[in-house]
Amino acid sequence: MALSFNEQFDQHGVWRRDFAQQLRRLAEWMSQHELMDAAAHKRLQRLEEQVRGDKVMVAFVAEFSRGKSELINAIFFADYGRRLMPASAGRTTMCPTELGYDANTAPSLRLLPIETRLQVHSLGEWRAKTDRWLEIPLDVGNADQIAKALEKVAEVRKLSPDDARALGFWHDELPEENPVPDAQGLVEVPMWRHAIINIPHPLLEQGLVILDTPGLNAVGVEPELTVNLIPQAHAVVFILSADAGVTRSDLSIWRAHLALPADNMDARLVVLNKIDTLWDRLSSAAQVQAQMERQCRVSAEMLGVPPDKVLPVSAQKGLLAKIMSDDGLLEASRLPLLEEALAKGIMGQRQSILRAAVATGVADLRSETSRGINIRRRDLDDQMAELRNLRGKNASVIESMRQRVEREQREFNLSVTRVQAVRAVHRKLLQDVQGQLSAQALQAELAELAQTLQQKGIKLGVKKIYVQTFDRLRAPLNKAQSAGAEIQAMLGGTFKQLNAEFGFSLRVPPPPQLGHFVHDLTQIEQSHLQYLGMGNALKLAQPEFSERLVRALATRLHAVYEAAVNDLDLWSKSATVQLNAQLRERRRSFTRRIEGLDRIQQAASGLGERIAEIEAGEKDLLGLEHELQELTDKLIALPEVESAAPDVCLVSA
Repeated sequence: MALSFNEQFDQHGVWRRDFAQQLRRLAEWMSQHELMDAAAHKRLQRLEEQVRGDKVMVAFVAEFSRGKSELINAIFFADYGRRLMPASAGRTTMCPTELGYDANTAPSLRLLPIETRLQVHSLGEWRAKTDRWLEIPLDVGNADQIAKALEKVAEVRKLSPDDARALGFWHDELPEENPVPDAQGLVEVPMWRHAIINIPHPLLEQGLVILDTPGLNAVGVEPELTVNLIPQAHAVVFILSADAGVTRSDLSIWRAHLALPADNMDARLVVLNKIDTLWDRLSSAAQVQAQMERQCRVSAEMLGVPPDKVLPVSAQKGLLAKIMSDDGLLEASRLPLLEEALAKGIMGQRQSILRAAVATGVADLRSETSRGINIRRRDLDDQMAELRNLRGKNASVIESMRQRVEREQREFNLSVTRVQAVRAVHRKLLQDVQGQLSAQALQAELAELAQTLQQKGIKLGVKKIYVQTFDRLRAPLNKAQSAGAEIQAMLGGTFKQLNAEFGFSLRVPPPPQLGHFVHDLTQIEQSHLQYLGMGNALKLAQPEFSERLVRALATRLHAVYEAAVNDLDLWSKSATVQLNAQLRERRRSFTRRIEGLDRIQQAASGLGERIAEIEAGEKDLLGLEHELQELTDKLIALPEVESAAPDVCLVSA
């Protein structure tokens, strides 16, 4: 039987923990045998952070009252024996809500007041201002207390239209999107702008992050949600109501925020929820099934997704079945099929990507470490050849050999000056490249777009400026790619000279590959181009909305630039750290050679003892290489999580 999402995610967590343990063993072994240099340490640290810090975000998106929160309860929290997320009739989740776990923070619900929308700080900036959040402790042993606390995400407050307008919830130009005033002329708006739930649930502890979003009204007024959080989710579950199908508002959300190219649709699942509303005793099972299949087919056509991406489910009945341990009802709810689809679509793809990145990183680490071992072996081979030539020679020949070694040592010391010069030039070139990808450079490139968006009234020509801005943003990455190739060519020439003149074995790694960051920028550009169209012209006319849009966009772009700088830094270390390693090994080699010749001069048996030591050293190095192979093979070949292969059919029992 295929694993459910929860089971497969749990196994993914086991795989990550095993990998971290194996990585620690490798680091300890490398340190013990003096094979740890700056580049190896950086690579090990990056691998551990990549695996330990790997987060899998699943976003649940829908119009109000489609059952998002109930679906979250059914998939993730049924073991509590009750609902945790508020899920009653009408509007429940009123603000974007993130569920995750940080072991360094006490279990809590943190709420950001809606008044923070009156200031232009981005959500990312508000995260750092802990004093502005209301924090409610959560008792992890008390499900009722947790559920009671989480009810606050559904809280609202009543304001005048003027106050609602200031917060971005009232638009004179878009009356159809405005909340309905009550008898006193007041309108409901969310009490909170954002909620973060930190709770030690087994799946959340292993890196799962759940994003529960409010309906279209709140999605549309919070650019950070649509520019940063939803696009970065590894999967988006879009929920419809089975009795209504794709409504006009559903289609509006899909087209504005979720539609993707056909070749990238694996990141989307459409759930036709509340299929229990179609269960009708006056209709036969075949008639109910035909109605459900028709709704799935029509929904797929309207959204432009493959039919197997639309899954009929009853979240409420699935939750009830899990709590009551009713296998028949659970099967009828079709919740297990959705869980299997999530496991295959999210965990299968996520682990494949992570394993590929890990395998590449470990292979590079093994290659560099093996090179260090080979340098030691080469030095021992050279010493062995020298010592064997001394067999039967008198003291004057040995003294002459010692003087030759000292002369080579002095010549070697002269190479250090050349190495320092190479480092200085390389560092200067790298700093120039990284400066073009700095936060200050990014801010300067966004200045024209920000200025245009902050002008009052309709922003004519903003789309053209937006496209030009992204053209400029891609330019530093393309320049960095070219500069990386130039640096690589420069190092290649210098390394070749050092190898020939001083017997080094330096090798320049391939130039850094930054093309995927350029692709990331293009994806960001295309996925948010619709916000600058005529459909959003009236929202863009509001300076507050425009400024939030720019800030949210800048946050995401900064992450791309920062990742590119980190890649350049790692590449630079792997290119230049060889100099440190070979300088260090060569110094040790000269010291050992001189000490060995001194011992040979002092005792007749010294030559034989020294040859025996070198033979033992060569044997030890062969053992080190074998251990390195074993340790890295274990990292690459950790057992894979069982693949879920659900039969996502629309035929119900």
